[in-house]
Amino acid sequence: MKLHLPEADGTLAPYTLGEPRAYGRTSAPSARRSAYAAAHVVVDPLSDSGSLDWDTTLAFRRHLWSHGLGVAEAMDTAQRGMGLDWAATRELILRSGAEAAACGGRIVCGAGTDQLPAGPASLADITAAYEEQLEVIEAAGAVPVIMASRQLAAAAGGPEDYAEVYGRLLGSVSRPAVLHWLGPMFDPALEGYWGSPDVDVAADHVLTIIQEHADRVEGIKVSLLDAGKEIALRRRLPAGVRLYTGDDFNYPELIKGDAEGHSDALLGIFDPIAPAAAAAMRALDAGDGEAYEEIFGPTVPLSRHLFGAPTYYYKTGVVFLAWLAGHQRAFRMVGGLESARSVPHLVRLFTLADAAGLLPDPDLAASRMRAWLAVQGVQQ
Repeated sequence: MKLHLPEADGTLAPYTLGEPRAYGRTSAPSARRSAYAAAHVVVDPLSDSGSLDWDTTLAFRRHLWSHGLGVAEAMDTAQRGMGLDWAATRELILRSGAEAAACGGRIVCGAGTDQLPAGPASLADITAAYEEQLEVIEAAGAVPVIMASRQLAAAAGGPEDYAEVYGRLLGSVSRPAVLHWLGPMFDPALEGYWGSPDVDVAADHVLTIIQEHADRVEGIKVSLLDAGKEIALRRRLPAGVRLYTGDDFNYPELIKGDAEGHSDALLGIFDPIAPAAAAAMRALDAGDGEAYEEIFGPTVPLSRHLFGAPTYYYKTGVVFLAWLAGHQRAFRMVGGLESARSVPHLVRLFTLADAAGLLPDPDLAASRMRAWLAVQGVQQ
């Protein structure tokens, strides 16, 4: 299937799509790694209010489960803090929890403080907001992920305030929770989380919290885009506490690991590359390191482009790829975030996804790409 794509100088160049790759499918989870895809949400394109298309949103989660991946629900990939309000998030958690129970899918859900009004908040109010969301997650039957909080980042006077809030939360959960360290490249409001802008010092602070509550911490999800810092933290965790990589730049090496350990996965990139990610995990289970590298290799340039600065707009590319792959009928997002990336950025994303064999229906992808380019003023 051929079309013409705009070049940097404004001219059009012919482009021929390749064949999609047959990655195979099994709903069995990886035997050696715990792997979750942070899932996006699908907007009803005909809604004035920007409400969610629930059928399509849940169908995408079934797609992830069908490949043996777990679903990380209501995380930043689902536009937490970038348009999705708490009322919609609450419904998302409950609906996805019920869907997971119905089909035997693994699910974790993010608990935050985003129902608080704008402006300063006390530590007591922040704790209460977390507790409200944790109650919903427990009602949904999901493992809680205690997300990094903008309100806590603004209110905390030092590491002792983080220790106080997290200590109370971990003491109240009925099952071990996953902590969440999202770097400022994903959300600038989280600069200095855990009580210091120095990553090494911040790591000391969060390790103290984990060590004091190790029996209530299932793991920590780390999104710093720094493999060395992640590995250093991973090697210091108490026995039994997992490091879930959120590093969308270096995930193949971190998941593969070394003689001293490995990272598990809770990644936004696993949303658009789910078939490849699941196939790579199966190769790792089989001890086939060569196949593992060969499968993941073409996805890395895609992911590095998708998560390029400003990184927090990566969600736009995730939804664009879901639309091109036929998982939803429109390229629309909560709050109009589909306009957050440039035409050249999304054109490059299209060619990288094609190179990785991740466009299952090339005719459909080409047709949709032509239509989108026409709206951008690019005539074929």
